[in-house]
Amino acid sequence: MYSDKDPLFNCIQRAHQSTVEIYPQWLIFQLIAGVVYPISASLLGIIWVTSRFTYAWGYYSGVPEKRMNGSYGYIGLLGVIFLSTVVAFKTLISSG
Repeated sequence: MYSDKDPLFNCIQRAHQSTVEIYPQWLIFQLIAGVVYPISASLLGIIWVTSRFTYAWGYYSGVPEKRMNGSYGYIGLLGVIFLSTVVAFKTLISSG
């Protein structure tokens, strides 16, 4: 769904689609991390969510390069992936 006449629409559409594509994975990692590390997962979640707003606002400006303002969200994303991995290893070790 792209527009040949309105590049701003394309920027908004891309920002939305990018968030929709990563959200399911982030949500699973967030839930797994939150079971054992609720406060850390909450803080990382706040970082990720606010970065998606910054990313979207930068993209909505019509200058796609401004979307990089939200790149600090990788701290939240990689943080919950790390915590989820720790939870997985703890579960494997404790059940063995």
